[in-house]
Amino acid sequence: MSMTTTSWVSVDGVMQGLGAADEDRRGGFERGGWAMPYADPEVEDALNAVYDRADAFLFGSWTYEVFAASWGSVPEMMDSAIGRALNSKPKYVASDSLRDPQWAGTTVISADSTAAVAAVARGGSGEVLAPGGRTLIRWLLAHDLADAVNLFVAPVVVGQGERLFPENGPDRALELTESKVMSNGVMVLTYRPSGPAIYGQTAETTRAWT
Repeated sequence: MSMTTTSWVSVDGVMQGLGAADEDRRGGFERGGWAMPYADPEVEDALNAVYDRADAFLFGSWTYEVFAASWGSVPEMMDSAIGRALNSKPKYVASDSLRDPQWAGTTVISADSTAAVAAVARGGSGEVLAPGGRTLIRWLLAHDLADAVNLFVAPVVVGQGERLFPENGPDRALELTESKVMSNGVMVLTYRPSGPAIYGQTAETTRAWT
């Protein structure tokens, strides 16, 4: 299988609390719901396509609980295109605390086992989609288990909240493989990780070229 991550992010990289205003207040975050004004039919069609092509889903524990309580429980959300994809396909959650998942089709794997997560990411054929969940996405990138990074970039600067990538973390070069700008300004970008980041020359080397 191949592993794709998908996330909503703001222009300044925030991914916390993108849905409802009170979705995620951790750390005193007060600007929730910033992505929803941009979820128009064109963007929804693009999101639906991302979820529809997935053969299975991988979650961290926090995102899993949010999705289970919404896409897995609310009738109108369950009957949407994303809801039908999530409820009809296998779901894996990396957690060492979840013991009895109530969402049908869920398998719990150890969050501390690289081999267990790698088995999901690399076993069989098709595509595993990891929606949201900055901790999981950071972990997948750090362990070279993400084959594609898909970003829905909302044209807004949130100015506070947790970013997708940490202030200090591993570096990665990314190759842009697909891009589309929606009519409302949302950019849909797909990158392929391509090894360590490449840096510029030293000042002395640069001067030698001039």
